[in-house]
Amino acid sequence: MIRALPALIVIAILIAAAIFVADRPGAVELDWQGWRVDTNVSVLVLSVALLGMVAAGLFHLLRRLVTGPSTFLRWRRERRREAGFRALTQGMVAVAAGDPEEAARHSRRADALLADPPLTLLLSAQAAQLNGDHTAAQRYFSAMLERAETEFLGVRGLLMQALHAGDEAAALKLVERAKELRPKTPWVLHRLYHLRARAGQWIEAEATLVEAMGRKAIEASIGRHHRAVLLHEQSRAADAAGDSAKATALAEKSVAHDRTFAPATIHLAQLYTTQERSRRAMRTLLAAWREAPKPDLAAAFVGLFTQETPVRRLKRVEKLAAANPDHVESQLALAEAALDAKLWGEARRHLQAAGAGDANPSPRVCRLMARLEELEHGDAAAARAWLGRAAATSVADPAYVCGHCGAELQAWSPHCPHCQEFGSLSWQIPKRAAVSAGISVAAPIASVPPPTLIDISGNNPP
Repeated sequence: MIRALPALIVIAILIAAAIFVADRPGAVELDWQGWRVDTNVSVLVLSVALLGMVAAGLFHLLRRLVTGPSTFLRWRRERRREAGFRALTQGMVAVAAGDPEEAARHSRRADALLADPPLTLLLSAQAAQLNGDHTAAQRYFSAMLERAETEFLGVRGLLMQALHAGDEAAALKLVERAKELRPKTPWVLHRLYHLRARAGQWIEAEATLVEAMGRKAIEASIGRHHRAVLLHEQSRAADAAGDSAKATALAEKSVAHDRTFAPATIHLAQLYTTQERSRRAMRTLLAAWREAPKPDLAAAFVGLFTQETPVRRLKRVEKLAAANPDHVESQLALAEAALDAKLWGEARRHLQAAGAGDANPSPRVCRLMARLEELEHGDAAAARAWLGRAAATSVADPAYVCGHCGAELQAWSPHCPHCQEFGSLSWQIPKRAAVSAGISVAAPIASVPPPTLIDISGNNPP
C-alpha cells in the first residue's frame, strides 16, 4: 500500500487537472505561417501531453543508441568481474581444501578475468605454495611489495617463506619491515620479540617485549619471566665485559621480575660473592629458597662455605632448609650435607622424610640411599639394589622442561637446545612421568604460540 501511494497521488493530480479543464471550457485559435487551427482547450492540453510523450520517447531512444556501446561494454566488464570473483573464491576454497591443481586453475582464470594483480597475487602465491613451488610463491609475494595496498601481505608471505626455510636472519629483517608498516599489530610484535631474542639481541628484545606486553600480544605472567631471562642475559654479558656494577644492577632487576628464576638468583649471588658481599649473597639465596627450592640453589648456597668443615656446612644447610622446611628439596639438601659430614643417622632420617620408604621413591632419593649404604656399611649389594630401584621407578626427578617441544634438560639455558625456543625452559616434573605416576603438575611457563601467517591451507609456520 505504501509503495502504491506515489502512483495514487499522481493519478489523483491528473484526474483533478482533467476535471479543472473540463469545468472551464474555452476556444483556442492558432495562426502560424499560413496555418490556422481552431480547437478547444481540452484538445490542446491533450495534444501537448501526447507531443511531450512522443518527444520523451524519441529522446530516450536516441540516448540508448548513443550510450548503447558503452553500456554493453560496462555490462560485459561486470560479468567478467563477477566471474573473476567467483573464480577467486573457488580458488581460495581449493587452497583451503589442499587441492593444488584446482587452486592453480582457478588462479589462472581469476587472473585472466580480473586483470587486477592485488586481488589475484595472493591466490597465485598460495597455489604455488600448495604445489611446492616456493620460488614462484616468493616471486608473487615479492610482487606484492611493489604496491602499497598489498605490501604488508607480501612481507607477511615472505616472512613465512623465510621461517619455513629456517632463515631467521632474513625473517628478522622482514618482521622489522612489517613493524614499520603496522607497528601496532600484535603478531608482528610477538614475532619480532622472539626473533630478536633468538638472535641474542637482548636489549632490543627487551624493548620489544615491553611493547608487546603493552599491546597484550604476550601475557603478563609469561612476559615477566621472559624479561627476567633477558635481563639475566644482559647481566651475564656485562659481567663478561668486566662491568661488575652494571651486571649486578641488571641481575637484581632480573630477580625482582621473577623470584623463582633460579639461574638469575645464583648469578646474582656469585656477583655478590665476587664483591665480597657474602652475607648479601646468602640472603639472596635464602629468599629464593623460600619461594621455590631447587638443587642448583642448594649447591650455590653450600658453595659459599667451601672453606668450612662438613659439620659446619650442615649447620648452614639447616638454616637454608628452615626457610622452606616442608619442601622435599629441603630434606634432600639436608641428607646430602649429612652424608658429607658422615652423620649416617641424620642422612637416613632426612632421606626417609624425602620418600625413601615409599613404594616408588624418586631416582635421586634412591641414588642417595645407595651412597648411604656404601659409605655407612660398605654394602655394595644394597647399594646396587637401590641403584636398580632408581632405574626402575616410575617417578621422575624434576628437570628443566621445554614448554615448546617438551625436551628435558638438567642444566638451564636461555634457548632450548632442541627447538631453539627462547625462555621456554621451566623447572618441573616431566609431564610423561607425572602422568604415569598420577602426579598433578602445573603447566610450564611456555612462550605464546606463534601467530598464523598467510596460510589458508592450514600449514602453520614453524
